[in-house]
Amino acid sequence: MSTIRKCLLGITFALVPLVSFAGWQDLLNKLPIPSSSPSSNSATGLSALTDSEMTDGLKQALDKAAEIAVNQLGQDGGFLNNPTVRIPLPDSLSWADKGLRTLGQGHLVDEFEQSMNHAAEKAVPVALDEFRSAIRNMTMADAKAILTGPDDAATQYFRKQSGDSLREQFKPIVTDATAKTGVTSAYKNMMGKADMASSFLNTKSLDVDEYVTDKAMDGLFVVIAAEEKRIREDPIARSTDLLKKVFGSLGQ
Repeated sequence: MSTIRKCLLGITFALVPLVSFAGWQDLLNKLPIPSSSPSSNSATGLSALTDSEMTDGLKQALDKAAEIAVNQLGQDGGFLNNPTVRIPLPDSLSWADKGLRTLGQGHLVDEFEQSMNHAAEKAVPVALDEFRSAIRNMTMADAKAILTGPDDAATQYFRKQSGDSLREQFKPIVTDATAKTGVTSAYKNMMGKADMASSFLNTKSLDVDEYVTDKAMDGLFVVIAAEEKRIREDPIARSTDLLKKVFGSLGQ
């Protein structure tokens, strides 16, 4: 083969990829660019659902999350044995904790903490009816906002709709429980032993009932948020066909 012919063939083969690339590039330029926005993807998925499917599916999910949270925390050890929501000694009494443990009286602090956690467990069961009332009153707009919102959107909805009423119901139960589970006596025992230190420290008096009520509510919403996130992310947690359809439509 002549040298000139070899050169011509080499040029031809070198041009083939360029021509092919140019052809593919033309095709790619004509293709629509998909949206990467999560909200638009969610909206597209939800459009395939009927209004009743959307609201009923969400209500099922919320009812399940609320029931699991209440059952977990309302049992013996529900708060005490859960490091995430266990009610600790208030920060304002950290001095008493250190002092008593130094004196070998740490068991008084432990008894006080245990009694507070048991009191919180007594209050939690009343929350289920309150949450179910909030679920029944949910609007279509509420449902859509929750489904397309952050992982704790439903928990935020519960706080907004039920928080004040729930607190009113929790407080008297906690007050009764603090007496029955020995919270007050445990607190007095602890503070009695720490009196020597408290006499020269400017300590703010603790409203035990108020503190336990606040912490019990915080813990309840923490567990609901965790369960809500699990239903959104884990297909196995979706126990009904409707749950699978609703959350599957969001690409979750």
